Amino acid sequence: MRTFDLAPLYRATVGFDQIAELMDRVTASEQGNTYPPYNIEKTGDDAWRITLAVAGFTDADLNVEVRESALVVSAKKSEEEGERTFLHRGIATRAFERRFTLADHVRVTGATAENGLLNIDLVREVPEALKPRRIEIAGPKTIEGEAVN
Repeated sequence: MRTFDLAPLYRATVGFDQIAELMDRVTASEQGNTYPPYNIEKTGDDAWRITLAVAGFTDADLNVEVRESALVVSAKKSEEEGERTFLHRGIATRAFERRFTLADHVRVTGATAENGLLNIDLVREVPEALKPRRIEIAGPKTIEGEAVN
């Protein structure tokens, strides 16, 4: 397992803190938790769906929220009614918290839970002021047929 020390990057750069923090998060997540399994699929030019396998959890057990440009999905199993005796327990229902960092202008449009899968839909909505716009190039100015500087 590899670990990277990014301290020299922090000392040698100014204004690139977000990039270094992103690299820290990526390297930490590779070493960390893999539960619950998830998929990220592209559903359109500016739309995505995150699907998490949450078998054994009810809607009331799941929590989906956006905090500081991060999507946070967490779950905690509520107390089961009555005592149950399992001969084999292969469906994990342990508490978890999974974080996804959202890019600028990406927002969550909805979440649905069905058949043990939690689907979270995302869309990127870039404001009109930030979209590229074409600037018309004007020809030389003329007054009564003569070019003017």
